[in-house]
Amino acid sequence: MLTSTQIRMARHALRWSVAELAAITGVSISTIKRIEASDGEPNSTKANLTTLQKALEAAGIEFIGTPEDGPGVRIHTQKD
Repeated sequence: MLTSTQIRMARHALRWSVAELAAITGVSISTIKRIEASDGEPNSTKANLTTLQKALEAAGIEFIGTPEDGPGVRIHTQKD
């Protein structure tokens, strides 16, 4: 399970706006803002969280840790 902070950090690491993430995933801007504004594990549907996670991972983000122990992100850059 991801935390709101991990989602926020991943989006910032990719330099994506909320609108860009919404366009890529089909998750509404208001839903992403609500998810990112919460603390800890976000209160959202599993489908929305899975969609966000898959899109961020496809862009090179690796989610590390657990919500209880060292949640974070690792950025994998594309090598030419």
